Amino acid sequence: MEPTHRQRRAFTAEYKADVVALCRTGDRSIGAVARDLGITESVIRRWVAQAEIDSGQREGLTTSERAELAQLRKENRVLREERDILKRATVFFAKEIR
Repeated sequence: MEPTHRQRRAFTAEYKADVVALCRTGDRSIGAVARDLGITESVIRRWVAQAEIDSGQREGLTTSERAELAQLRKENRVLREERDILKRATVFFAKEIR
């Protein structure tokens, strides 16, 4: 039997905020909201937790801090690659001069 891979869905920030608001009203459980919307409970729980972090109710990295961290990691990776290329070029040209 072949493994089945579900395609990863992307949700807008507005949609996530609406789902979090549904969960916060207290009328329905996270499980009920998840079933109604066809989203896993774990995803909705993560959205609720992140909303609590963003609003200062819980400790952790805010959404903007996460975005900044991801950007800095990407920039760091690019800089390391550029440094490594320059190192190899220096070795190559040092051999050529001899």
